Amino acid sequence: MTIIKRDYNKELDDSNAAENKKYSYNFDFDVMHPFMIDAFKIFFVKGNLLELGSYQGQFTEHFLKFFEDITCIEASSDAIRIAKNKFKDKINFFQSTFEEVMLPKKYDNIILTHTLEHLDDPIKILKRINDEWLSHNGRLFLVCPNANAPSRQIAVKMGLITHNTEVTAAEKKHGHRRTYNLDTLEADAVKSGLNVKYRTGIFFKALANFQWDKLLKTDIISREYLDGCYKLGHLYPDLCSSIFILCERGNK
Repeated sequence: MTIIKRDYNKELDDSNAAENKKYSYNFDFDVMHPFMIDAFKIFFVKGNLLELGSYQGQFTEHFLKFFEDITCIEASSDAIRIAKNKFKDKINFFQSTFEEVMLPKKYDNIILTHTLEHLDDPIKILKRINDEWLSHNGRLFLVCPNANAPSRQIAVKMGLITHNTEVTAAEKKHGHRRTYNLDTLEADAVKSGLNVKYRTGIFFKALANFQWDKLLKTDIISREYLDGCYKLGHLYPDLCSSIFILCERGNK
């Protein structure tokens, strides 16, 4: 099998991306990140935290309210340089791939958000999490974009993509390898040996990220509307922007 060397800096680069083909959006930072924390915090375990794929630290910053011992792994040298400059000595950083990194200890909370879909062998990494990195009573917070989000289903009906789980050309450019739904995400977690304890969705979403970015600049969307979409997501997890499964170590 031919192994293609990946350029992680290039995969995260939005400098020449069209508005609907970017890696990151204000919708992610301003809407999804706070709601993810809201979904996570009741499940946090006392102890330390490991974030797998920290990008420039926008999501990492939220964890400082809950944990003193935080470690991040990021493959992009550009992204980790920005994060290190931002956090100084508050965070422990490893610039490495998940396949190659050697960590000094186990972790009570492991965060893997919008990253598993980028991995060449997701089950291999989930198995490392289960076998090597999760503490005895630790928890994995696993979040991925949802193939069945209404915004994606609408794109299928518009003829923009052929099916819900298609990986588009823009997604491939940013390193996506697959698109999960709740069942396929849980299946990969189970195959790796993890024990799935809970599954849900985060934020009911009928618009694409670039459309949300435009709306968030107006007064059309209120705080109450955003909260309503988050609450509705608990009723219809399969129609959410992101899917979330909570895992514990298998074979404790």
